[in-house]
Amino acid sequence: MDFNIIILLISFAVSVIAGVITIPQLKRLKVGQIERDDGPQSHLKKQGTPTMGGIIIIATMIIVVTGLYIYLNFGANQAETANKLLPMLILTVGFGIVGFIDDFKKLVLKNTKGLKPAYKMFGLLLISVTFVVYLVYGLQIGTDTYIPIAKTFVDLPVYFYIPFAILVILGTTNAINLTDGIDGLSSSVSSLIITTLTIIGIQGAIPEIGFFGSAVIGATLGFLMFNLHPAKVFMGDTGSLLLGGVISGMALYLKMPLLLLVIALIPVLETISVMMQVAYFKKTGKRIFKMAPLHHHFELSGWSENKVVIIFCLITLILCVIGLQIV
Repeated sequence: MDFNIIILLISFAVSVIAGVITIPQLKRLKVGQIERDDGPQSHLKKQGTPTMGGIIIIATMIIVVTGLYIYLNFGANQAETANKLLPMLILTVGFGIVGFIDDFKKLVLKNTKGLKPAYKMFGLLLISVTFVVYLVYGLQIGTDTYIPIAKTFVDLPVYFYIPFAILVILGTTNAINLTDGIDGLSSSVSSLIITTLTIIGIQGAIPEIGFFGSAVIGATLGFLMFNLHPAKVFMGDTGSLLLGGVISGMALYLKMPLLLLVIALIPVLETISVMMQVAYFKKTGKRIFKMAPLHHHFELSGWSENKVVIIFCLITLILCVIGLQIV
């Protein structure tokens, strides 16, 4: 059996076990979802559903990737590949920790404001800058960036590439965060995007991307077992920021951040819908969408949660297939 498949299956099993252990503890701590009164009425029954479930994905990634690191170093004589796993793990877990602090303050300490936006942004920015600087000056992967349709690489000046890469990370984490609002939506869409990036890494003979991606896919699918409608747990900012870090980190490592405009179009549109809604409302006092982000607009238009998730996933699947064809 292919080693990447073995990693995925192990990660899936660990994630399911972590979910079985963690969800009752979240219930005991009464870490429940707080729903908006002005949102879809069907969401009011979700009030109190355990959230902050992203710790299931974080725990699984730490266990599996650390185990993989030890195996590659001491059992497979692949120390170089093993060492390249750690920066991606630190980036994603770091983002997850920022989200965890925000969720913890809101849900456990009952501080409705959570982590102050300035502190939250500072944490995300610090991790992003560290990761990008490490890619450029530590791993020295270069600043060349792939242009999908043209199927060519363009060498960007380092003074342009570094802020661009940081913007990619921050934008992606925000987009995945906004996509999280319906049972199973963010986790399923993210799984498809991460699978695509993992396939590209395997095809390009970049083993660390294949190993890391397989571990994340397994962890996310294991979490999805509890997150499908009706969800037994929500990921919270803990999970959504982590998955945003995974997607952006892998895309930058592959030198293909622009590919996200294709394969991650759903999160991109979710972000644009919020920006349009806010800008238009400030200018006219009216709304373009019944509610933003975009998935809530379709809910209020009569679509069931399952229909939104299925259609958004099908669109993402098609775009991912297209993405694989243009790299």
